[in-house]
Amino acid sequence: MTTASPHAHGVHFGRTDVQNVGMGAGIVLIVVGILGFIPVITTQYSELAFLGPASSAMFLGVFQVSMLLNIVQLAIGATGLAMSRNNPMGARNFLMGFGLLYIVLSVYGLIVGEASAANFLSLNAMDVWAFMIIGLAMVGAGWLMSRHLADDAKTR
Repeated sequence: MTTASPHAHGVHFGRTDVQNVGMGAGIVLIVVGILGFIPVITTQYSELAFLGPASSAMFLGVFQVSMLLNIVQLAIGATGLAMSRNNPMGARNFLMGFGLLYIVLSVYGLIVGEASAANFLSLNAMDVWAFMIIGLAMVGAGWLMSRHLADDAKTR
């Protein structure tokens, strides 16, 4: 755990900004993963399949989901919390690494299409574009928030 010092860039509550953003992203992804299993929030819940394009369940009535996609969101969120909790570089690596994964999944979704059997996560067009935005935001936050980590390490 880092300690706050007057010269440290963005240290709040004993954690750096990149750690706070990484933990925040992890929490949001865990919440989304949990909400994907709640019938009122996920419409057509009775049609929630484990994987594949046959799942017609819609998170918030917009994003197609499957059990596998919800589990993946939970796992990524938990990984983000674990990686961001005690280490600024872990938070940076989580944001940039899993941000790139979201971008890759977005491109994959664009390539295979919604009806394809290769669409194992049950991604629709809204999921694809949301993943692209999430991925770009995570990579950008990881890069922007960690620019001063090397400077801070030298001054300690």
